[in-house]
Amino acid sequence: MNPADPLLKILACPLDKGPLTLLPEGDVLYNPRLHRRYPIVDGVPQLLPSSGEQVDASEHQRLTAHL
Repeated sequence: MNPADPLLKILACPLDKGPLTLLPEGDVLYNPRLHRRYPIVDGVPQLLPSSGEQVDASEHQRLTAHL
């Protein structure tokens, strides 16, 4: 997935329904409000609540430093 993909404008976090951010690696969508990341597998975002992974405070800072 790339930053210009129009799909990014309509994707939302399954938990809080807010927007997600594509991380620079291009294989993860991130919700900075809930500190959760969702993988992108073979170009398909995995947006089931159980697919999300909680990140700790230090990982959150690392991820948001690039935004």
